[in-house]
Amino acid sequence: MPTSADSLQAHRRTALLATLRQTRMFADLSSENLAAVAAVCALRSLDKGEMLFHEGDKAEGFYVLQAGAISVFKITPDGREQIICVFRPPESFAEVTLATVEAYPANAVALEPSKVIVVQRSGFRDLIRRNPELSLHMLASMSLHLKHLVQTLQDYKGQQIEGRLADWLLKHVPSGATVLNLPVTKKNLAGQLGVTSETLSRTFARFRDEGLIRVEGPCVHLLNADGLRSYIDVGV
Repeated sequence: MPTSADSLQAHRRTALLATLRQTRMFADLSSENLAAVAAVCALRSLDKGEMLFHEGDKAEGFYVLQAGAISVFKITPDGREQIICVFRPPESFAEVTLATVEAYPANAVALEPSKVIVVQRSGFRDLIRRNPELSLHMLASMSLHLKHLVQTLQDYKGQQIEGRLADWLLKHVPSGATVLNLPVTKKNLAGQLGVTSETLSRTFARFRDEGLIRVEGPCVHLLNADGLRSYIDVGV
């Protein structure tokens, strides 16, 4: 008769398989191949503010986010955090370590209590050797991350902070809505936009003074979307 420990283990495995199935990388794998991937996975929980890895750490594998939010970032020469991307379930990240990279090329920290699936590097590489189809899925996932980085660079190239913030607000407000609950702290948002927290605060204040937005804690009311778009269009 199954014990409570057995039931808990079965529940965790079911949840793990469900999360893997939701990712772009593993969405169309056969049940047999998905089970093989799950066999080389481990679960890890992180508290808010806990580091998942540091730049230069030996790579143990890549990750699939099961719950929470993970920020991947670099430290600039002047000591600021430059956020590369904030990942949320069921996104995967750090797949580059499956290729030739032996160490993590950036840092990763939990923005809130989080759970990640660690897809172990050595085990997954063995699976790829036996099943080349998995390498195509891996390349597809890596190409999506590269596309995101290139698009971010193109969006922000030569654009002042006003245009960056306006663009970010309009892209993240729910369709048809005028109210946005910030999904990250203002410090994290400043890191994503490549500015200091002080500069971001001044820009929010400028938008508020111009009647473009109203800020109530983490809630931002977009009062004049056309006015925000004008900053994007002219790039000032």
